[in-house]
Amino acid sequence: MTRGNPTFVVLPVSLACIASSCAAIKTSYTQSAAHLLLPDGVTGAESLAFDSNNPGPNTGNITDAYKGLMRVGAHSGEAEVLAANTDGISFNFVNGIGIDQDTGDAYFTDSSTTYTLEICVLINNIEIMMHTDATGRLLKYDAQTKQVTVLMTRLSYANSVVVSHDGNYIVVAHTWASQVFRYWIKGSKTGQYELFTNLLGYPDNVRRDDQSDYWVALNRENIQRNATASSNKHLSADGVGVEELTAAQGVTLSEVVERNDKLWLGSVELDFVGQMNERSAY
Repeated sequence: MTRGNPTFVVLPVSLACIASSCAAIKTSYTQSAAHLLLPDGVTGAESLAFDSNNPGPNTGNITDAYKGLMRVGAHSGEAEVLAANTDGISFNFVNGIGIDQDTGDAYFTDSSTTYTLEICVLINNIEIMMHTDATGRLLKYDAQTKQVTVLMTRLSYANSVVVSHDGNYIVVAHTWASQVFRYWIKGSKTGQYELFTNLLGYPDNVRRDDQSDYWVALNRENIQRNATASSNKHLSADGVGVEELTAAQGVTLSEVVERNDKLWLGSVELDFVGQMNERSAY
């Protein structure tokens, strides 16, 4: 996204076809996105959320990089800390969170046990990338027992988390590895952590779409892979790319949310939220 009228290019693409060079890639274009300005002095719509179309009141779980996993009450007020450490290790850089709507369990990431969010901002994350920091963790907060379990360790900048549409697995973005993984929480594969897809950019937030697939926002292109633009990937439930939403080189997107046939676009750097209405163009 840019401060002018950004142009986005949508590329329906299959990763399976790329791997085998089996088909030409169809390209579709949209010309602009509407700008919904944020209040004066506010930038960084890093993440977007919609209510569930009910009158409420609602509660919500959030992550704070330093305080840990928290819950915001239905009537606002001070957030309650649900978990600040596990196995005697304090959370250092709590990041993404995904909620199992059936159980209330929360799956979240501690991106690094070495670097804090403040340090990452100061050094623009480059230190983590150069030193291939792999101290991140994937964790689960059990809504019934109120206990935190470490599911995976030694992860490379584990970022966003989302529970699958069927609740059988969670999808985890690994930013500097330019990869997305899948952790199975139900079925015969329970506990297995497997590669979901490789990307040409650094993934930030992963969100479910209105069907059974996922949008992955790529914060920037991967220089090491010679990517020329930030192509935000639309993945199927099998990790196969079905679309790309491509912004101009140098433009960063942190969030792509689909709702009612519209795409909502967030960026940590800009003072507006983008909206694209022509989903039928894809």
